Amino acid sequence: MVSLLARLFIKEQNDAKDPAVRQTYGILCGAVGIFLNLCLFAGKFLAGTVSNSIAITADAFNNLSDAGSSIITLIGFKMAGQKPDPSHPFGHGRIEYVSGLLVSVVILLMGVELLKSSVSKILHPEELAFSPIALGILLCSILVKCYMFLYNRKLGKRLDSSAMLATATDSLSDTMATTVVLIATVTGHFTGLAIDGWCGVLVGLFICYAGYGAARDTVSPLLGQAPEKEFVRQINDIVMSYSDILGIHDLIVHNYGPGRVLISLHAEVPADGELLALHDTIDTIEHDLRDTLHCHAVIHMDPVCVGDEQTMRLKALVAGYIKEIGDAVSMHDFRIVTGPTHTNLIFDVAVPYDFHLSDRELTETLTARIQRDNPNYYAVIDVDKQMA
Repeated sequence: MVSLLARLFIKEQNDAKDPAVRQTYGILCGAVGIFLNLCLFAGKFLAGTVSNSIAITADAFNNLSDAGSSIITLIGFKMAGQKPDPSHPFGHGRIEYVSGLLVSVVILLMGVELLKSSVSKILHPEELAFSPIALGILLCSILVKCYMFLYNRKLGKRLDSSAMLATATDSLSDTMATTVVLIATVTGHFTGLAIDGWCGVLVGLFICYAGYGAARDTVSPLLGQAPEKEFVRQINDIVMSYSDILGIHDLIVHNYGPGRVLISLHAEVPADGELLALHDTIDTIEHDLRDTLHCHAVIHMDPVCVGDEQTMRLKALVAGYIKEIGDAVSMHDFRIVTGPTHTNLIFDVAVPYDFHLSDRELTETLTARIQRDNPNYYAVIDVDKQMA
């Protein structure tokens, strides 16, 4: 159904990086979710009333909360699509993450309420009335929720949407919850065991766990998570495809919401190259990154010496020392300043955030290693943390 509606209402449906396409998909999925969840609420509420089952009734109100979650998702995508303004020059894309977080909170609240109702049912059990209509409604609900889980997960991955993935998690938890309720209803009828309340507790715990997982996945981009390795690889491949670029470093990815990414990096270029030609190359790369990855790029040129024999020899020497410390450490911006008594080796090293040596320990270790064989070489080292 969603695919059919997408073909009817979304012109460029395959351009998942386009913010306008993302917004339309979000609104469409939100509207479909509201409609389906309201239908499920009405059916389950009727089934719970007929069978006198707290688990079915609680599951019905869980679907009502899901309709509210779909409204949040719809509003979130609508607000995220607003154009930049003076107060928010990079747009409002992070509202999508906020809406995903709100959906997670709703999931957690419903899980807690279901736990409370289920404990009350355990303490004060009531006889269930078996109803074929209730069973049919529960089976239909499981099928509908499976469908909602599949299309939300598919689109969530395709659009890289934390809000849709949170909704998919919610749908999966609903599928499991309704399955447990169905088992409890059938078991109670054929065995007489009063497990309705206990099953409600299991469902409540599962929903709380699902809500926690969804919240964790939406909080991470709000706090500023590291970029995906594949995205970093694409940036590196595009920049390094230009012959004038010798290397890149100090890559920073600023995520202001899906489709609203700002990147900055340093690109090493030959120091003896023609300035205007190199500047034109940098401009071309920035446009290439924008058109290919839908991001705004700012590139700083770092001139490096490529024709000086002494510089290249000392650079190779220091690179060997760095390799002894660890393959995760890299060097850039190497240059030398020669004096009458000693030579300064000036360079930056990039290390991962979880490297086993502190910045000070790394600097002292590398400096001692250089001077052990070369007493007249002084190291001037700046340590950078590498994003990926």
